[in-house]
Amino acid sequence: MDNKSRNIFGIHGISGMLIATVLLISILVVLTIFGIKVQQSVADKPYTLNEPNGVTMKSDMQTANKVMQVK
Repeated sequence: MDNKSRNIFGIHGISGMLIATVLLISILVVLTIFGIKVQQSVADKPYTLNEPNGVTMKSDMQTANKVMQVK
């Protein structure tokens, strides 16, 4: 078998490897930037409870509300 048409700069060679590497790194950078922005926006709005004495649990099985004390 005589394979004289070796194209190392084709899509299956060096350039294909570089394209795949740049694509994967760019996806990683975009997702990292997006994650950092989401973390910063959530850090600016901390979670607070509406009731200072406890959390009200509502159940479909019972008509009365139960209060769970948060410590």
